[in-house]
Amino acid sequence: MIELTDVSKSYRVRSASVEALRNINLTVNKGEIYGIIGHSGAGKSTLLRCINLLEQPSGGSVKVAGVELTALGSVQLQKERRRIGMIFQHFNLLTSATVRDNIAFPLKLAREPRAKWRKRVDELLKLVGLEQHADKYPSQLSGGQKQRVGIARALANNPDVLLCDEATSALDPQTTNAILSLLLDINDKLGITIVLITHEMNVIRSICDRVAVIDGGQIVEEGQVLDVFLKPQHPVTQDFVDQVSDAVDPRALQQGRNSRLLRVHYVGRLTYEPILFNAMKSSSVQFAILQGTVSRMKHTPYGQIIVELIGENAEIERIIDVLRHEGLNVEDLI
Repeated sequence: MIELTDVSKSYRVRSASVEALRNINLTVNKGEIYGIIGHSGAGKSTLLRCINLLEQPSGGSVKVAGVELTALGSVQLQKERRRIGMIFQHFNLLTSATVRDNIAFPLKLAREPRAKWRKRVDELLKLVGLEQHADKYPSQLSGGQKQRVGIARALANNPDVLLCDEATSALDPQTTNAILSLLLDINDKLGITIVLITHEMNVIRSICDRVAVIDGGQIVEEGQVLDVFLKPQHPVTQDFVDQVSDAVDPRALQQGRNSRLLRVHYVGRLTYEPILFNAMKSSSVQFAILQGTVSRMKHTPYGQIIVELIGENAEIERIIDVLRHEGLNVEDLI
């Protein structure tokens, strides 16, 4: 659906050239939710805006749905942009227009017949749960409601792609979760491809299928969210994973000298299976669960426990082999 090839972006600052993006190669599949995460100044907003050419790349090509946007003239580009919706951190609503008129704005620009755009607006009001607020003005809405208007407006032209520019960073945690649930629902119902940028790993973990980590204008890590989250390879990725993990000093948890401290990850159906219990019940090894969490990544349950095993090392190794054979990821902490 989206293909970026060797995309670079430079700015002139006084007499110097500053590289915001360097040789970005990225593919987003049709119908997936793709996250781009990075610290402030890493280049993530520039990268997102290069997808719809609000930022013109200095080099490389951008293709969306098979069309090379970087080769189009202004009239053709404007037409193709209608297939790419965008929502913003600070909503960007028309303050003097009602909710209904804000949503209808792109359709009026496209000169759609009144009957058609009114029907479409009614559909979108229902989709985002704002039927009772159609005639209100932005000043009368909460932050979450404003973002729902922004989402509905971005969907007005039935786009193939939805770009989300820090769509939840101005919202409180409860409202953030509601907006993420709405985006996930839209993705499920409409099959629309969503690309979002954020500096919060919780956003990535909640709804994304794949993620790219950007630092210094370069993609430093990419992959399935579960893989990147459970086995981060780059220090920047590890920083983001630590946002939503309980950082553990193994030495502070370990109770005895003759023991092994393990971190055990479980994913999917294994989350609900008594694998550790079954492995231990016929063993002389004693164990203590020192810490544990269960959560979800998009639709997939996952979790981890930190467990201390006390006993003969050979028997502990046998237990570890059993756990790994059952499909668990086992990591020695000490």
